[in-house]
Amino acid sequence: MLVSFGIKDVIDILLVAYFLYQTYKLMKSSGTLVIFGGLVSVIVVWVLVSQVLEMRLMGAILDKFISVGFIVIVILFQDDIRRFLVALGSNRGWKFLVKFFSRKGEDPVSQYMAVIMACLNLAKTKTGALIVIQKEIDLTTYIQSGEMFSAEVNARLIENIFFKNSPLHDGAMIIVQNQIKAAACILPVAQNAGIPKEMGLRHRSGLGMSKETDAIVIIVSEERGTITVAHSGIITKPLSAENLREILSGEQEVKIYS
Repeated sequence: MLVSFGIKDVIDILLVAYFLYQTYKLMKSSGTLVIFGGLVSVIVVWVLVSQVLEMRLMGAILDKFISVGFIVIVILFQDDIRRFLVALGSNRGWKFLVKFFSRKGEDPVSQYMAVIMACLNLAKTKTGALIVIQKEIDLTTYIQSGEMFSAEVNARLIENIFFKNSPLHDGAMIIVQNQIKAAACILPVAQNAGIPKEMGLRHRSGLGMSKETDAIVIIVSEERGTITVAHSGIITKPLSAENLREILSGEQEVKIYS
């Protein structure tokens, strides 16, 4: 008996392959790949025992285990599932559709240049900074955790806010559509044990924020005078001004820290 194989089957296989690849990337970046591999092994054993070998007793036991497996997966991978949904929602294709129907323009280039100039000057003087640029996910909760105000993005203003004697330098600045909305904001701290030891609290906060939202987080190191970016749960190596501009404008993706 011949099995029909059409375009629908090809699309089905490609979608499954894409889903597995994206899942692998998320698990690898979060350090939970071993746990995920263990779950896959359990599923494979369950299929062999209950479907192929038809072992009734073991099959019944594994059936009960698999029936509650979804809840177990949600508990174990709640952070990774959140990151997957954020990555899905922040995909360029979806962003295009959202902007098309909402008719929102892209952030002005002047915003990027002001932020880049400020970060370069802060890095030269080894002044620590944490700058969050909102994308599609609303950051009102984090904005309300700091000192709220509204001002046009300006390089000198950013430098003054992060000046060591400034009352607002300790915490994060949040920028929304070319407007500085708040400073001294509190961000979630990443707790992943696999984070390199050289990363301080500022980097961990930036990484934690990138896991919770689709925002782009710029971190200026106070110890080394380097500029890094956190996005979608990963953090870059130290960047040049051109690399930073390309990331902010969407011309370059954030590469994993190594």
